[in-house]
Amino acid sequence: MKWKETDFNKGLDSVRAILIYGQDAGQVDEFCDKAIEKLEIEKDNLFALDSDELREKQDALFAESCSPSMFGGRKMVIISNAGDSDAKQIAELVEHNGLCATVIITAGDLRAGGGLRSLFENSDTLAALPCYTDDARSLATLIRKELSASAGIEQITPDAMVYMTNHLGGDRGITRGFLTKIALYVDDKKIVELEDVEKCLPDTAAADTDDFLYSLTAGHIQQTMMALDRLLYDNAEPNMLVRMLDIHFKKLLTAVVDGQLPRLFWKVAEKFNQAMKIWSEPEIVAVLVRLNELEKQLRTTGMPSEILLRDFSLKLVVRAAKMAIKRRK
Repeated sequence: MKWKETDFNKGLDSVRAILIYGQDAGQVDEFCDKAIEKLEIEKDNLFALDSDELREKQDALFAESCSPSMFGGRKMVIISNAGDSDAKQIAELVEHNGLCATVIITAGDLRAGGGLRSLFENSDTLAALPCYTDDARSLATLIRKELSASAGIEQITPDAMVYMTNHLGGDRGITRGFLTKIALYVDDKKIVELEDVEKCLPDTAAADTDDFLYSLTAGHIQQTMMALDRLLYDNAEPNMLVRMLDIHFKKLLTAVVDGQLPRLFWKVAEKFNQAMKIWSEPEIVAVLVRLNELEKQLRTTGMPSEILLRDFSLKLVVRAAKMAIKRRK
């Protein structure tokens, strides 16, 4: 079935599985969180994995999906970052006679007629919910609803609205985070003006930075290079990204040596877990040495820093992907 948001709100109980996909990663995450909330899924009844792990964790996946909860209540399985190449394995799961859990599949932009969309759109027991980026009209409606109706803001000046619709909309999660921030900022005067918006507009690169760092160490080539493209398009400094890579690998080194995960958002925790299995202590130390050399190159050689960073990142993520395959054998 093809769903809209109203179908999701009314019919979540009636389907075996739902595919939530689209360009707006924040909106995909938002619907995923809503599904957990609406179905009252407890932490112990939630099983999440990345699509890269489908083959490796197939037995655990089916065991979790096809057995009642030991703790009572409904179970949910979330498979993230799925693609058309995963359609066959996902079909085996969501069509299994013994399925006990509600299955949520999240994905980026998927082509019409592809394996995943066809599986979910052509079924009476499965649903597909697209998450397209907000256009100016839908974004303006969201802004008014969140600020006027929910936060009690009495007025949004036209120039402030124009500025927000021009600078937001690519990611629903970032948009909502900003609207919460602006509501708190203008709470005393109940009016949103252009100056307020300019002061509060968020750093939209935060989500792309996380995607770049955690995808790279987990060996997800396409996600890494797309995130890097977005960061560089938004004028992120290559020197800054190299320093952030250095901090990230040091965090990974501590986790590998001590065996303890730092506190992480669930969306990146799986990728960090994957990285811990891929990278050994000597390999991480070697990367840290190379990062130090790269930082010197950026400062002293005069070579285009963007090209150096792209080349280094691609080689490193390809290496991580090859090591991940080797570790699984």
